[in-house]
Amino acid sequence: MNLNYMNRSSTRGIFLSFAFLFSIILVTLPSDVHGEEISVTSVALDETSVLELTNNSDEDVNTLRIWLGSDFNFKSFKTEKGWVGEKNAQGVIIFTSSESIKPGESVKFGVKTDKPSPGINWKALDKKNTQVDTGISIAKELPTVVKNPKPTQNSQNTGESITADSAFRIVPEKPNVGSSIRVTGDNFGSSQEFDFYVDTKKLGSFTTNEKGHFMTTMKIPDDQKADRVDFKVVDKKGQEKTLSLRIGENINRIPIEAITPLTVKGIPEVIHRGDFLEIFGTAEPGSGITIEIHGPDDKVIRTRSAETDSKGNWKLEPLLVPLDRPFGKYTGIISDGRSSLTGNWEIESDKIIIITPVNLKFEPGEVMKFSGTASPNQPIEIVLEDPLGKEIISDIMQTDETGFVEFEFGTTQNTPEGTYTLIATQGKEKEFTYAGLGQLPTTPVNLEFDKLSYKAGETATITLSGKASEIINLLIVDPSDKPKGDAISITLQPDGRGTYSIKLDGYASGVYTAVISKGSAQNSEVFTVGLQTGSGDIEINTTKIDYHPGDSVLILGDTGPNVLLTVTMSDPEGNKIKVKETFSDKNGKISEGSFRIPSDAMPGTWTINAKSGSNFDNVEINVLATILEGMTVEVGQGQEIPGYGKTLNIHVFGAQQTVEIEIIGEDGNIIEELSFPASKEGEINQPWVIPKDTEPGTYTIKVSDAYNNAETTFEIQ
Repeated sequence: MNLNYMNRSSTRGIFLSFAFLFSIILVTLPSDVHGEEISVTSVALDETSVLELTNNSDEDVNTLRIWLGSDFNFKSFKTEKGWVGEKNAQGVIIFTSSESIKPGESVKFGVKTDKPSPGINWKALDKKNTQVDTGISIAKELPTVVKNPKPTQNSQNTGESITADSAFRIVPEKPNVGSSIRVTGDNFGSSQEFDFYVDTKKLGSFTTNEKGHFMTTMKIPDDQKADRVDFKVVDKKGQEKTLSLRIGENINRIPIEAITPLTVKGIPEVIHRGDFLEIFGTAEPGSGITIEIHGPDDKVIRTRSAETDSKGNWKLEPLLVPLDRPFGKYTGIISDGRSSLTGNWEIESDKIIIITPVNLKFEPGEVMKFSGTASPNQPIEIVLEDPLGKEIISDIMQTDETGFVEFEFGTTQNTPEGTYTLIATQGKEKEFTYAGLGQLPTTPVNLEFDKLSYKAGETATITLSGKASEIINLLIVDPSDKPKGDAISITLQPDGRGTYSIKLDGYASGVYTAVISKGSAQNSEVFTVGLQTGSGDIEINTTKIDYHPGDSVLILGDTGPNVLLTVTMSDPEGNKIKVKETFSDKNGKISEGSFRIPSDAMPGTWTINAKSGSNFDNVEINVLATILEGMTVEVGQGQEIPGYGKTLNIHVFGAQQTVEIEIIGEDGNIIEELSFPASKEGEINQPWVIPKDTEPGTYTIKVSDAYNNAETTFEIQ
């Protein structure tokens, strides 16, 4: 959600109120102790802070990302002209501009938080989204100075927000529907925030000065009835001061043709079991929307409602199509009380992989569960990505004769909130499933090429997905990391899908990247043009020899530059578990990290083969049997999650039921306690975010279930 349009009344005066404060020396903690390249200073007054970014580096700055600690939340923000801000699902505000902040220049931003004087983490990036500098800015809070205070017998010295002496009035005294009014009052609580209502409808908020006085402007809604109403000033404890007045008719009544029409989007012609719908549209501001869904037998199977916002926009909570929903034609009747629209769609059965979350929304600490069906008696790869698109866990499993698939991921209170994407791949079939942690999911932007490698002059076909009817941007980056032309705008179809073809005439040989974006959300895929096979000898190796079920396998090697390869992993019986087409870079280096030992892997000697033309190389690895009695635990290096830090992967084998995990420092103090249910195979494969203040050293991890326990040590550098 773009917060530029939220709480404008609370942010309108940020820059005017604080412009003179930047001459004060403030505290900034840079990320680099050897020299500060970017400075971000801030001034705070109560919940409002103003930040100033000064570019002292040799690089241009196009993006500033800011985020708070776990106890703070952003409520609104304000940017200078030419900058755009957006708050993502993780609570990070991303300020971007097409005009760079060059060395020696500065820019200011205003933010409002739910608590006063927060420490604000920041990261500055250039136009390629490469980090220039990072750090934390701690604002200096200005003291409130009251000159010559005179004690009075009112709410200022009694500690009460509203007393018998509190009073307010409205100008004009005979307001009309849709008109703006001036509200002024005295003898309220000093420097406190109040809400202003007309009957039960909140019109806005304001803050009194140090003398308990206030003056603010409010607007009576256009849909307010012309009648006697109660205007109310309400404090945070629910106490109120009331003024009863009659509101007159709107003297400039909106003509009927100016009423926002009822529209609906997000209903595709064809959907499948396991899909989830995001239905939205427009209607008259302040109105209610209802939708009745009728099944193939014309019976009502579901009813939902929504409210329009001040601009007339509405959206329903995501609707998940159950796995047992009958096939056939369905009808949705959408009404705003004045008019109605009808949408039709059909549930079909041409999907081979159908996997859905047990719930669309999970809470931190819950186990995210997914289940469904795929082709029977075949391996299927499951990858779970976090809200930033980073792979956090994956597995390869064999379906039985029913094709049933089940996948779980345990979360903690510190697991990042947002939309998680489950990607299921079986042969040439690939499906995406979404679930939300701490919030309902939203559909991210995705793209897939019809193949990895193309010949010069061929046409590449891209399959796109996102929200229904939204406009997304596609940019091609060439092998030298430079944009190949301007970004292309593409409008998705009503079902949120689309295709785009790229003619590769004039494309030089090399590796290209396609980047698709919508606001701050983006995704990317690589494709190659004109790469050769069979050029040079091949040598591959893995980073270790012994693996347990569920372990990831990193394959490294050397061959000729820009060479296409096919990598195959086979079990001891020669069954091909995974086949992946990949390539070497311009220096001939091979690096492929998408392989993983299945959780139900057969113990023994496994083979990895890399082949290009007639050239090939094999490497053998040992897959160890999972210990059936007793329990073991391993700790490995994980990925770094932007905004959270480095992670370690905790892998437990031979567990039963719920496993308690303790991470202990060198001094014997427990750093963190975790708890996860083991999978049906007796495993836990869980990333752990290393706290930012953790000192380097040797640490111990202890795990225990109802029957066994185990421990190991690991290093943090």
